[in-house]
Amino acid sequence: HCVLRLGFRVFLFCPRSQRIGGRFWFEWTCIATLWVIYSSFLSINIPEPSFLQSVSELRSQPSIICVKLKKMATKRSVGTLKEADLKGKRVFVRVDLNVPLDDNLNITDDTRIRAAIPTIKYLTGYGAKVILSSHLGRPKGVTPKYSLKPLVPRLSELLGSEVTIAGDSIGEEVEKLVAQIPEGGVLLLENVRFHKEEEKNDPEFAKKLASL
Repeated sequence: HCVLRLGFRVFLFCPRSQRIGGRFWFEWTCIATLWVIYSSFLSINIPEPSFLQSVSELRSQPSIICVKLKKMATKRSVGTLKEADLKGKRVFVRVDLNVPLDDNLNITDDTRIRAAIPTIKYLTGYGAKVILSSHLGRPKGVTPKYSLKPLVPRLSELLGSEVTIAGDSIGEEVEKLVAQIPEGGVLLLENVRFHKEEEKNDPEFAKKLASL
């Protein structure tokens, strides 16, 4: 079908100077050539894809196809994690809390905070110890006006539980706070962009975050 469409495009858009004796010789030659190529593909014996081979086993051996389909389903989401996966476990969550603030550091639009709430509640509901990581604005080093502290009251209100904030995103103080998170508790790390390594994708900085 695609080959024929291509051929007719040649037919329609080829310059009039290519037409010989009132016949569309050039255009029809192109169409004929493309048709020959297309026909040659029809004669090729293409092996059946492995997935279709698996499906063909369904009637005789349904258990085999179920196992093969399970192996193929490697992509996971938060919804696939249950209590056995989460209870008592530390879960590091990168959230987007980059919300607009006015001159008095009041939130003017909490849309991004509200968008993160369902995921956080799901994790804490199964007893996970949640560590939130985010950035705010474009600080050059430690800049008080870009601290995440003004977000804590609204975040706590929407979650219905108290959120603790760390004074940094890495370091011994943060490690101590992480160790104290109760099951179902939430710790918010300070703006990760207070460290220039964050925007540089520095592997050592990433290791320090992951160690939490």
